[in-house]
Amino acid sequence: MAATDEDAPLFDHRETIDSRSGAAVHVYSRKAQGRARGIVLINHGLAEHAGRYGRFASELAGFGFHVFAHDHRGHGSTSASDAPFRRFARRHGADRVLTDCRAVHTHALGRYPGLPVVVFGHSMGGLIALNYAETHGRDLAGTAVWNANFQTGLQERVGRLALKAEKALKGSDVPSALLQRATFDAWGKAIEPRRTMFDWLSHDDDAVDAYIADPLCGFSPTLSMMEDVMTLIFQGGSQAGLDMLPPALPMHLLGGTADPVTDKGEAIRWLGGHLRHAGSRDVTVEIIEGARHETLHELPAYRDPAVASLTAWLQRIVPPN
Repeated sequence: MAATDEDAPLFDHRETIDSRSGAAVHVYSRKAQGRARGIVLINHGLAEHAGRYGRFASELAGFGFHVFAHDHRGHGSTSASDAPFRRFARRHGADRVLTDCRAVHTHALGRYPGLPVVVFGHSMGGLIALNYAETHGRDLAGTAVWNANFQTGLQERVGRLALKAEKALKGSDVPSALLQRATFDAWGKAIEPRRTMFDWLSHDDDAVDAYIADPLCGFSPTLSMMEDVMTLIFQGGSQAGLDMLPPALPMHLLGGTADPVTDKGEAIRWLGGHLRHAGSRDVTVEIIEGARHETLHELPAYRDPAVASLTAWLQRIVPPN
């Protein structure tokens, strides 16, 4: 399935690369304007695709960064024999997603060797970015985790057990009714008044309508995919996982006070505190007042300060060469 989002033309190159996981990974890229200072690898969120990040890639290119964004398994135009649409893999999906990220990282450095690399992730992409940094942090100049929730209380532990029970009854490749009610449905109902059940994404009606109209967005993930997402949450947010991060690796965390996915930004503050407790010495926490979940598709009043915070951070951690 090909990505159709209007942001896609703001990338200047598309290609498919082979991953050791067995996936044919669809990669968008944008070349830096002027003298390049580094590379940014973008990880998109759940039930969307990398083509939606074209405007963001263009902005980063203007600050001297080559940008690469790929469709994760089960999303967009990436394909694999064990990963039909809405599933990461038959087994070990979280590990295979991270293997694909490594393939993109290696590919980017093959195109532009010697440049510092920053990994960025939104929502599920933030889960992936932190897990990736825990394994490959010594190869990174920084990690940005936006709008991702790593908190694992009683509700999350019960939810994980419920997923296993539902999978045993229904199989792997059907949507989870339990998780649908606990996530997308609950987030939709959290916004009052609301125009659509996807208003939790953004205050921008046009952005919400484009998401709803996009055939590659808004789908219900399979039980298999949700199990793998839960693995990323529990693994990445664990003390053992956080302890693997290089203490000097700069971290940029961002959320909004009107985002139900991150408990109105409290999950971002929680992660910042746990990173510092684990020994991270360079943690930036930015909470945007009033912003909903998709910061990069928000109205300018919310989006602009978020992007300004990130670009200032990038310019600090990756100085001109």
